[in-house]
Amino acid sequence: MADDVKDMLRQKKERLAQLKQTRKARAEKQAQERTRTAMGPTTTTTTEDVESLLSDIPDVRNQVAAPPDNEVAAVTSSSAGATPTTPNNTTPNATNDNVRYRVPKLSKTRGDQIDINPAQLIEYEKITQTDESALQQAVRELEEKLAREEEEKKRKEEEAEKAETAQIDNKDIEEEEVKMQELTDDQKSQIMTSQDFRAFFDSASRVIEKALSEKIDPYFPYCGDNVKDSGDTADEMLRCDRVFEDERWSRNRCVTSFDVHAKFPELLLTSYNNNEEAPNEPEGVVLVWNKKFSKTSPEYIFHCQSPVMSACFAKFQPNLILGGTYSGQIVAWDMRAGKRTPIQRSPLSASAHTHPVFCLQVVGTQNAHNLISIATDGKLCSWSLDMLSQPQDQLELQQKNRIVAVTSMSFALGEVNSFLVGSEEGVLFSCSRHGNKAGINDAFEGHHGPVTGIDFNKAVGQGDFSHLFISSSTDWTVKLWSNKISKPLHSFENANDYVFDAKWSPVHPAVFATVDAMGRLDIWNINTDTEIPVVSVQTNARSAINRLQWSTNGREIHVGDCDGKVFVYEVKEKLASPRSEEWQRLSDTLNELQQQATETPIAV
Repeated sequence: MADDVKDMLRQKKERLAQLKQTRKARAEKQAQERTRTAMGPTTTTTTEDVESLLSDIPDVRNQVAAPPDNEVAAVTSSSAGATPTTPNNTTPNATNDNVRYRVPKLSKTRGDQIDINPAQLIEYEKITQTDESALQQAVRELEEKLAREEEEKKRKEEEAEKAETAQIDNKDIEEEEVKMQELTDDQKSQIMTSQDFRAFFDSASRVIEKALSEKIDPYFPYCGDNVKDSGDTADEMLRCDRVFEDERWSRNRCVTSFDVHAKFPELLLTSYNNNEEAPNEPEGVVLVWNKKFSKTSPEYIFHCQSPVMSACFAKFQPNLILGGTYSGQIVAWDMRAGKRTPIQRSPLSASAHTHPVFCLQVVGTQNAHNLISIATDGKLCSWSLDMLSQPQDQLELQQKNRIVAVTSMSFALGEVNSFLVGSEEGVLFSCSRHGNKAGINDAFEGHHGPVTGIDFNKAVGQGDFSHLFISSSTDWTVKLWSNKISKPLHSFENANDYVFDAKWSPVHPAVFATVDAMGRLDIWNINTDTEIPVVSVQTNARSAINRLQWSTNGREIHVGDCDGKVFVYEVKEKLASPRSEEWQRLSDTLNELQQQATETPIAV
C-alpha cells in the first residue's frame, strides 16, 4: 500500500513539472510577440526596389569616352594584382578634366535581413507561485481518500467478524437447544421455590416495575406557557399527588402508623392491622412505599402474625424496621434479608410487653441509642437493637398507684430522657426515664376523651419553641400546650368528629396538621388564624383518616385511612416554608393566648 502511494506521488510530481515547462514556453512566446509589436513592421529589400534605384542613376556611359589602351592595360594589370603607379606631376587630389574614370558595373543582388531577439522579459503569474500549495492540497486529499478507504475496509472487516460471531453464537444456541432437556414439574417447582431464585426475581421485578411505571412527557414545554398564576385556594395550597394502595396487602386494613426514612426520604413506611375479610392472610403488615418512582406497588412487604400497631425505621441502622404488635411483641425486619417475616422477636412473657404497643421510637445518637416502647399497661421498655430477647431497662408509668394506659408518646427534639405521653383517660403526662424523678412528673388535664395523638414542636429557627406541644382527642378538639404550665394555651374546636392525629410541621414553627374521622385534613397556622384552618381538604376516601406524617422538608403530608389507602399531599411553598419574621410573630401570638388563658406570662 505504501509503494502505491509513493508511485502515485511521483507521477503527480512529474505531471506538475511538465505543466511548468509548458507554461514557461507559452510565456516566452507571448513575450516575443509583444516585442515585435513594439518595434513596428520589418522592411525587406526586394528586386523591384533595386531596379527602381538603378533607374534614378544618370546614364554616363554616353558622356565618358573609352580609356586608352595603356590605361586599360594598367588598370587591367592593377586589377591583376600589380600596384598602380601615380605620375610624379600628378597629385591624387588634383583636378584633371582629362582624367577618365571607369564606370563600375552594377548588378542586382538579394539582401537577407536577420532579426535579433531582444532580452527575455520574465513575468510571474499567480498560478506559478501557488504550484507548491496545490501540490500539498493534492497530497492531503489523497491521504484523506486513503484514510477513508482504510476505515471503510476496517468497518467491513468488523461487520464481517460480527456476522461470523453471531452466526457461531446462533449455532451454539441451536446446539444447546437441541441438547437442552425439558424440566419436569418437580424440578420447576424446586427452582421456583428456592431462596436464590425468589431473591433474584423479587429484586429484578422491582427494577422492571420502576422502569415501566414511569410517565414522562418528552414534549413538556419549559418556555413558561404552561405556568398559570394561581391564587391561594385549597386546591392550589394543598394538592393530592399520589395514592398508594395494594389489592392484597393493604385493602380493608386500617393504617396504624407512618415513618419516613432518615437517609432516603422517598421511602415511606406504613403499618396496618388485620384484614377481617381475609382470615388466612397475616394479621400484621408493614409496607414500604417509594415516592421517587411512579409505580404503585410497595417497594418492600413485611408481615407477622399479630396486627402491627406502631412501626418505625431504625434511625441509625437504615436497613432495619421495628414494629410493636397488638400482642405486645416487638419485632424487627431486615430489608437486606430477602424475607418478609421478622428476623427478631421479643418474648411473650412478663419480662416484656403483654399488652398492645402503640408507642415506638428510637432515641439517642449514632454510638448510643435505644428503642423505647410503651404498651397500654403503662410499661416502658428500653431495648438494644442487637438483642430483643430481653429489654435493657423497664419502667412502670403509674399515677397515684394507678396504671396509665398510654396511647401516644412524643420526645422533644434531641431529648432522650424527658418525654410526654397521652392516655385513655384524656390526661397528658410528662415523664422521665432516669434520675430521681424517673416515671411520671406532671399531668396536663384538659381533654374529655382518649388522647389519640401528641407531638412536640421541632422547628429550628430564631426562637426556641420546643416547650410547645399539641394533642388530639376523641373529644373533637386539638389543644395547644406549653410544658411550663398545666393548662392548655388554646383549644382548636373546628372539627365535627373525632380528631385522630395532630403533627407539627418540621420546619414551620406555627404550622401543624390534623386529621379526623370525617376524612378531612386541616392545615393550621396560628400566626394567621386560631379559629379556623388556613387550608381544609376532604380526601377521596369515605372512611376516617387515622394517621398523618409530614415529610422531613415539610413539603408533603402523608395521611392514611381505615381502608388501607395512603394519600400523599403536596404542600405549597408559601404555606410550608417559614419567613424570617414567623418566629417573632409566633412569640407575639403566644403572649396574646397567654393573656387570655392566665395572668402568668409565658417565657418564649
